[in-house]
Amino acid sequence: MRDPYDILGVSKGASEGDIKSAYRGLAKKLHPDANKHDPKAASRFAELNAAYEIVGDADKRKAFDRGEIDAEGKPRFQGFEGFRAQPGGGFNPGGGAHFESFSFGPDGFRRSGGGGGAGFSGGIDELLRGMFGGAARGGARQGSTPFEGEDFGAGTGAGQDLHASLTITLNDAANGTKTRVHLPTGKDIEVKIPAGIASGQQIRLKGQGWPSAGGRAGDALITVNVAPHPLFKPDGDDLRLELPITLYEATLGGKVRVPTLDGVVELAIPAGTNSGRTFRLKGKGLKAKGGSGDLLATVRIALPERTDDAFKEMMKSWRDTKPYDPRGDME
Repeated sequence: MRDPYDILGVSKGASEGDIKSAYRGLAKKLHPDANKHDPKAASRFAELNAAYEIVGDADKRKAFDRGEIDAEGKPRFQGFEGFRAQPGGGFNPGGGAHFESFSFGPDGFRRSGGGGGAGFSGGIDELLRGMFGGAARGGARQGSTPFEGEDFGAGTGAGQDLHASLTITLNDAANGTKTRVHLPTGKDIEVKIPAGIASGQQIRLKGQGWPSAGGRAGDALITVNVAPHPLFKPDGDDLRLELPITLYEATLGGKVRVPTLDGVVELAIPAGTNSGRTFRLKGKGLKAKGGSGDLLATVRIALPERTDDAFKEMMKSWRDTKPYDPRGDME
């Protein structure tokens, strides 16, 4: 790890206030939420936290300046008078607070050892909470209650949640699926999409968020967006469909083929059906906890793209001999 003073951009003679001010400025600049598309943002932020754990703590800073610990908080030597060996390889200068070491790897930001000096009041998490409005211990949940995803494992502590989005088809939303999503941390994670999920709902992947000084990564909140379908429009658990029918089907009635998410079905159109009439196809909507929604098919009379003289003459005859006014009650 680089020299913590260099990471913070301060001199060895910097005051406690200057160090804290430098950390605040860099934390805002390097925070993963401000660099969502940078896969290295989490590593730089973890390095900054580790540097502040050393220089921002009065006892650890003195020990580092004396050469007793390195930039990771690890002891450079042991066994001298005034130092007592600690379990796990740590040590305690003069019986005071012992030192911790930090590392960042595939499992996120990890802390070993324990304790803390008097000069680092409240810790990094406390400082971050003041800067980011409580975000240091998990980001605010947005939208509806997230679906709980798999727990990929995490240590103790509390990391920050990250947010990502995923677009799926209406068929996948209706039937459920598995897909992969690329997270801002650089990871590609397989996500299980439950059947019946609606656009705007979230899926929570435990332990796949940003790492923290406490050792445990936060969660990843995946907002699911359902892409528009060329035929169907979701309406709660129901689906709406505009169904074109011919003039003679509307006049004489007949059976027409209707598309659904499960395949094609037949619908009986009564004679004399007007445009705008809606037919309900039970259970052909979206899956829900209590069953499935319905498909609401609203008919629309479609004239032929091309007409001949015979068709036009027939319409003229109806206009002249059997006129009617469908807009009479609108005046």
